[in-house]
Order: sequence, then C-alpha cells, then structure tokens
Amino acid sequence: MKYKSLRQCVNDLEKHGQLVRVKEEIDPNLEIAEIQRRLYLSQGPAVLFENVKGSKFPALANLYGTVDRMHFIFRSTIKQVKKIVKLKADPSSFFKAPHKFLDTPFVAVNALPIKARFRKPILHATTTLDQLPQIKSWPMDGGPYVLLPQVYTEDPESPGVMKSNLGMYRVQIAGNDYIPNKEIGVHYQIHRGIGVHHTKAAAKGEKLKVSVFVGGPPAHSFGAVMPLPEGLTELMFYGLFAGRNFRYLRKNGHTLSSDADFVITGTIDPTRTKPEGPFGDHLGYYSLQHEFPVMEIEQVYHRKDAIWPFTVVGRPPQEDTSFGEMIHEVTKDMVPVSVPGLHAMHAVDAAGVHPLLLTIGSERYVPYKERYPQELLTVANAVLGFGQASLAKYLMILAKEDNPPSIDDIEAFFTFMLERIDWKRDLHFQTRTTMDTLDYSGTGLNQGSKVVMAAAGKAIRELGTDLPDGFSLPMGFSEPKWAMPGILAVSGPKFSDPEAGERQAKQLESSLGNIAGIDKVPMIVLCDDSDFTSRNLNNFLWTTFTRSNPSHDIYGVGSFTEHKHWGCTGPLIIDARIKPHHAPPLVENPEVSKRVDELMASGGPLHGIIKGDF
Repeated sequence: MKYKSLRQCVNDLEKHGQLVRVKEEIDPNLEIAEIQRRLYLSQGPAVLFENVKGSKFPALANLYGTVDRMHFIFRSTIKQVKKIVKLKADPSSFFKAPHKFLDTPFVAVNALPIKARFRKPILHATTTLDQLPQIKSWPMDGGPYVLLPQVYTEDPESPGVMKSNLGMYRVQIAGNDYIPNKEIGVHYQIHRGIGVHHTKAAAKGEKLKVSVFVGGPPAHSFGAVMPLPEGLTELMFYGLFAGRNFRYLRKNGHTLSSDADFVITGTIDPTRTKPEGPFGDHLGYYSLQHEFPVMEIEQVYHRKDAIWPFTVVGRPPQEDTSFGEMIHEVTKDMVPVSVPGLHAMHAVDAAGVHPLLLTIGSERYVPYKERYPQELLTVANAVLGFGQASLAKYLMILAKEDNPPSIDDIEAFFTFMLERIDWKRDLHFQTRTTMDTLDYSGTGLNQGSKVVMAAAGKAIRELGTDLPDGFSLPMGFSEPKWAMPGILAVSGPKFSDPEAGERQAKQLESSLGNIAGIDKVPMIVLCDDSDFTSRNLNNFLWTTFTRSNPSHDIYGVGSFTEHKHWGCTGPLIIDARIKPHHAPPLVENPEVSKRVDELMASGGPLHGIIKGDF
C-alpha cells in the first residue's frame, strides 16, 4: 500500500493488528518517552496516544519499532528501491537480467518532487509551538524536542527543491532562554548538509530560510535519515519510498510539504546562537548545553487530522536502530562502488554508530608475498574521507582475501581480527582531528582522534579464555572478566585526572609484561566495572568505544615509538573508565518509571501492550 498520509498508515497498521490506541491521558514530560523505550525493547506495536496532556494533537510512538513493521509499511516500494540502487551501483546488471528492470523507469518517475496544485492539506490551519506535544525524553533535557524532524533548507546560491537538503537534526521547541512560541534551537552536528547552506547564507549576509516538516507519509521521516551525497536531495528518496512524488508548495517564501502533518517555518540568522540542550542522545549519554543556531519562528501549519509522530533516542538499541538496519539493507550494493577496494561496512549501533566502524577491504598490492596490511590502509584512508564514515573513531578493517566472517557477526569479526593483528605494526593513529559532535570522549567539542586497526594474513596467535598461570593485577585493579575470547575486562581505580590516569594505566602495563602466555590476551579493557562490561557483547561495545579517545586512552604492554609510529609488543590496553570531562549517562527518573509500571499493570491502559520485565 502506498500511503498518502500518516493517518492512512495508522489506519492500515490498526487494521492489520500492528497498532493500538491509548485513550487515557499520558504526560509528555518523561512518561510518554519511557513508554516508547519499553515498547521498542519489547518489540511492541505502534501506539497512538489520543490524549496527550497539554495538547489537542495525538502522538504516535514506535511506528518504526521493528524492521518487520518497516518492511510492512514499505511493502509496495522497497523491492523497487533496491532495484534502483542496484542498477545505480552496477549498470551492467540491466544487461545481465533486463526483464528484472523493465519497470524501473516508471518507478523512478516518483523520485521527482512536484508542486501541489489542488489538494494542500498542510494549509488547513495554524497553531503555536506550545500547543504541540511537549515531549521531553530524559530528566536533564533542556526542554521538549521535535523527535522526528525533517529540517528542510535550500542552497542560497541556487535555490530550488532539487538542490535542497533535508536532515533529521534535533529541534528544541522550548526551554532554556528561547522566547516562547518565537524561537527554537536547531542543533546540527559536524559534517551535515545544512551546514553548507548555513555557510553560504552567512557569506551572502542573508538569513537562511528553514522549514521543519513533521509527519507525512512514513517514507518522509525515513528519507530524512538517508545518507545521500552532498547536492542530491533527500526528496528523491521520499518519492521512491512513498511510491508517489513529494508534493510541495510555496508560502511566504518558504517551501512546505503539502502532505506533512505539521510544518514549522522560520529563518536562521547566521550570526545568532543560543544555548541548546542538554539532550539525551543516541550514544547513551547527554550531549551537553552548547551554543547552536536559533530559528526565529514565522508560522506553524498543520493538516486537519494531524498526528505528532515521535521517537526516543538513548543508549542503543533504540528505534533509530531499525532505521540503521533498513538503511544498510537498502544501500549495501552502493558500498563497493563508493569506495574502491571496500567490500562491506558496518557502523556498530551498540557502540553508538560513529565510535566503531567495521570494514572489509581488498589486500592485493603484493599477492606474491605473505599478506599484511598495505592496500587496506589505502582503503581505510578513503573510508575516513567518505561522508559520515569520516566520523569513525575506531576503524577496524580485514582483508577480503582472508575470507573473514560476515561484517554483521561482530564477535566473530573481533575474533578474526585479534587472531591476526600485529600491534607492533598494524595501528595507525590520526591525532587532533574531528570527532562526532555527540562524542565527549575527546579533547573538546568535535575534537578528538582516530585509530585504524588493520589485519591481514594468517593467524599469529590463539585467543585465551583462561587466565595465564601467574596472572596477577597490581593493587587497585581487580575482577578480571572475559568479555569474549582474547578480550579481558579489568576494573581499575576511579579516574580522577589525566596524570593519575596515565600513571595507573602504565602501572597495569608494567605488571603484565613478564607473564607467560599473556600473548593469548591481545586486548584488555580497563574500566570501572568489569562485571558490567563483560556481561554481554553490547555492554563491551558501549563501554569500550564510547568512553575512550584513541590518542589518549590506548596503552600497551611493551609500548614504543619508532619513527613517529606507536606500537606495543604485548596486549593492547584501552582505558574505558569514565573521565571527569565525559557527559553523564542517561538514567530514567524512578518516579516516572514507577508510574509507567502502574500503567502496565493489570487493569492499566498499557497492560498486555508492553511485554517484559522492566
């Protein structure tokens, strides 16, 4: 089914038993967000909250909560989109099986945005920001946010929809010192397309016109997160996934989505900023309050039957995990043609996406000699210059010629790498470089380091699962626990300051240097709680890669620097303790959690909808 509106999708999901309605009043302050998190973790249905406290508009949660539901929503279009992507990646595939692509030109016509001439649902009425559902997700959040925004801008030097940018940048609609109903905060991270438009507007001395679309056919929210090259508008993917062209109109100099449920219009003065945040973000920590652009509001439009869709982010997995899986499914054929020599790429959701990137590349430079990383380093450098992959902090790359495991089998990937990597040779750092805006493990906002770990050739070690004979830890270190074969988590002293932290890490280095069999433990994670870190794969990934900055937090037994190259002869040590400059982790409000427990109890409006023990 090809939906013309979000309401049509809601009705279809309800008809097929994938959506339930809640009529009781639900508080948008923390309560509705905790319900959403539990819905996602229990793989529950989509839920339409018909009575949101303080707002006349219903709110929709968990629409994209499972990949199966996303397949259902896009069941009429996803196969065709995959064919178009495949044809773009490999045009010769048409000649190999032309009958499979005969309908492609007709489908591709939907990619072109068109002006709405007769039906313009978005112009039904106007409202104010304070009448929208004021959804606040986490206790320390600076205020309520638009949680599935589609932020639309056009190129000031070449305006028009075909050179527009549309992204899911977070939008704070109240709180801090924003003037109520007059100003909102627009937070966009480093390496986002809106930044190009902002820069051009500043150069011209103009305000940047901005429209924030909310809702519309479900393809619209999904299209806003597609990682497209600069200069290619996301509106084309809107049309392909929706199975119908994106319809727009002009109003008071702004572009409006005709089919959206809401559109907020205004301008950004490139010279103005205000404090935005904090905001509980997808790394599992708060991104703290910083200066970000202010959008001066002109109007808030809504359609007659408007629904306010929302999601909640936090420590993965969350609903945006489903987005990531679908993006990977749709775009995987483009990876090999986008970066020569790259065969597969997996930004690890459990590690917060950008902190850890697993890749498989070619190693063909010297096929007549024993294989070791050469071409892999060329591929790794290309990946670090490729779109948002440039924000990777830890990039691990294996050689396709060694027949590595699937890129999606994370534990097998680590095992394969650790069996082969030579810490003396195969670590390559970039210091004083850019880092994801949401990652506070670095030296400042957007500032940090990267490391490439490349492995190729035959296995050079066995991975241990038992502690070596004579293994002991210095005073203050305790509870060695296996996170997986070859990876040991160790609880260390609380990190108080950089000098003491480095001294403690080096103390651990020196204590392990003379232990026989320590080569079977190629990686040690120094952490605050080894039991938590080793309890499951997700805990290991989240702790290790969100709480460390490679240039500052990687140590090694027998470490050395030779001709500017750093390496170590024994185990690599990653200091993943919480540091004073890190942002606080996300924790629910216990009173709100108790209230949601009551809503889930027998006789409550959520009884039977959310399954599981929380």
